[in-house]
Amino acid sequence: MAITYTWNVSTVDRYISHTDDNDVQEDYVIYNVHWRLTGDDSTNTATVIGTQSLNISDLSDFTDFDSVTTADVEGWVTTAMGTEQVQSLKDNIAAQLTEKATPTKDTVTIS
Repeated sequence: MAITYTWNVSTVDRYISHTDDNDVQEDYVIYNVHWRLTGDDSTNTATVIGTQSLNISDLSDFTDFDSVTTADVEGWVTTAMGTEQVQSLKDNIAAQLTEKATPTKDTVTIS
């Protein structure tokens, strides 16, 4: 089954003003991202959610908040997580979708 993965990274925490380790000061520095990764196999969807802290010790490549795109934030999040963690999240979603397609367990109420 082909799974389409979609990131939602539109909710962030930011400092109004922040000075990095090199005494570079910037305004509205994103330091934490609330993310949601959804997988869709055209029959079912599954989601994992979390937060990811960003390394803001060096602001030399700072992007002004008004210019930040969701693509930028998604890149920062996946880079901070690393390839193995991102793959682990996708594996989790794939397992959820498999369970939805061919259930091996259920929940019932005993009367």
